[in-house]
Order: sequence, then C-alpha cells, then structure tokens
Amino acid sequence: MTKINNAGAIFIGPYSSEPLGDYFAGPNHILPTNGTARFFSPLNVDEFTKKTSIISYSKVGLEKVHEKIEFFAKQEQLTAHANSIRVRFE
Repeated sequence: MTKINNAGAIFIGPYSSEPLGDYFAGPNHILPTNGTARFFSPLNVDEFTKKTSIISYSKVGLEKVHEKIEFFAKQEQLTAHANSIRVRFE
C-alpha cells in the first residue's frame, strides 16, 4: 500500500474485494479509472454541493499586495487583470 501513489480506493487483503467497496463498505462506486486518479478523486457528496468563495479586501490590504498581483498578471500576459488592480491606485 505504501508504494501506491494514485488510487481512487485501495482494497487490502483477500476479504476486501472491489464489490465490497461498491455495495457495502462505504467508498463510492464511481472511482477514477485509466490513470485519472492522478488528478481526480472518487465521486463524493461534495460533487453535489455548490460552493462559493467570498473575497473581501480593504484598500489597505490590497495596497500591500497589489504590485505582486500586477506582476503575476503581467507574467501571464493578462494585461486587463493587471490594469484592473493598477487603476485602483492611480
């Protein structure tokens, strides 16, 4: 088990079969396949939950980091992103 890097579920021992996990033991029946466990998890209740991030910064807070944000935006060639921060401090 310690050598497994990516798996949707790990079944240990002769009595821990995949159908046990599918129908009874608790892990979801829908597991990532074909190597997708490298970047996907098994289907779970979070997939059916809507989430929203709420961001609130003051002028003082943004002033401390605005140059870094502008730098990252420029590195990604997202000039409108950089400008949307820059104009707040002109």
